[in-house]
Amino acid sequence: MASTDNDTIAAVATAPGRGGIGVVRVSGKQLTLFAKAILGCEPKPRLAQLCGFRGSQNDVLDEGIALYFPAPHSFTGEDVIELQGHGGPAVLQLILSRCFELGARPAQPGEFTRRAYLNDKIDLAQAESVADLIDAASAEAARCALRSLTGVFSQRIHELVEALINLRMLVEATLDFPEEEIDFLEAADAFGKLAAIQNALEKTRLGARQGSLLREGIRVVLIGQPNVGKSSLLNQLAGQDVAIVTAVAGTTRDTVRETIQIQGVPLHIIDTAGLRQTEDEVERIGIARTWEAIRQASVAILLVDVQHGVTAAEEDIIAALPGTLPLLTIHNKIDLNHETHRKQGNDLYLSAKTGEGIDALRTELLKIAGWQPEGEGLFMARDRHLLALAQAVQHIEQARQSGDRLEFFAEELRLAQNVLSTITGEFSADDLLGEIFSRFCIGK
Repeated sequence: MASTDNDTIAAVATAPGRGGIGVVRVSGKQLTLFAKAILGCEPKPRLAQLCGFRGSQNDVLDEGIALYFPAPHSFTGEDVIELQGHGGPAVLQLILSRCFELGARPAQPGEFTRRAYLNDKIDLAQAESVADLIDAASAEAARCALRSLTGVFSQRIHELVEALINLRMLVEATLDFPEEEIDFLEAADAFGKLAAIQNALEKTRLGARQGSLLREGIRVVLIGQPNVGKSSLLNQLAGQDVAIVTAVAGTTRDTVRETIQIQGVPLHIIDTAGLRQTEDEVERIGIARTWEAIRQASVAILLVDVQHGVTAAEEDIIAALPGTLPLLTIHNKIDLNHETHRKQGNDLYLSAKTGEGIDALRTELLKIAGWQPEGEGLFMARDRHLLALAQAVQHIEQARQSGDRLEFFAEELRLAQNVLSTITGEFSADDLLGEIFSRFCIGK
């Protein structure tokens, strides 16, 4: 992200559109004169003031609440002014244009949070959790993101890094005394300390994986031959009629998507065209899109009609699926045989029409996805966090396998420390920062 961090920046910090209240946020250095020009008086720190927001001709553009936070006691660590006026787009644009007249420039996406990070108000993991909190799709995801924002995840990482530093100091100190190094390491329980780090790292990794599920959700694709009940199952899971259901085979010609929540975990359900040989050009396009959805899925649900079970056609579908894709086979339409829902091996028997067995399906989907809620132990995590934790696990394992080759032992500890430090931003490349903050909204 190309920016000049010494500039004064301004942006509308509330969502686009009309609203009762709209906020214009300004951040920069020494904004007392800036505030006096737009408010007509010198603002009092951290005190809500009812003011008229003034234009270049001293005309009142709007009336509202002004808040002034002098550095370093602000979100960005700089002087911050928040102008809370009426939420009409035209009014907010007038206030924003006045800020530009006074020397501010438009803020780039995520630039307020970026400045908070650069001014050591928050670390990189906390900065990312700001966007995660805004984007949270469930109450559980919001609580998880808030724990990351308040530093729970960062504290776990700092504890791991501190433990690695202490162990590195011990190991590297012994390199100066090679004739005593083995006895010294044994006496200091170096390998016991390494095992403790491994355990703590695995616990952190588990919490991160669960938080990632809350953030990203699970992509579930419904597949099978035409007229086996895929659309009925989608409607049952969604709790409403989002897909057309008829007795005509091939009714679904394109993918239909719906997002639901199970225990706060978003499930992105994708109903697809029935898989079969066809000469219908439109249906063939839908089938091609079905296979594309399968390639992107986290879990596949294969629906079969309980009256004929898994036939050669279903076996062909299974054989064509990616080998790493988890598969759940659903035997649908048990209502026609007057059966009760049950689980038999890895197969579920249910009725998408009546809803019998749907709760068991929801539970099974969470189990397949690896959902293991830990309550307050969860924190929001992104793909880059999971990758860094996985790399740290590898380095720790390599250190353990190094045995008495202390140079390799010390180097793997150093690499593990560095990769963990990328999570909080204590060891980060500028291009990584640009990528992260460019995904934020303008007013953040």
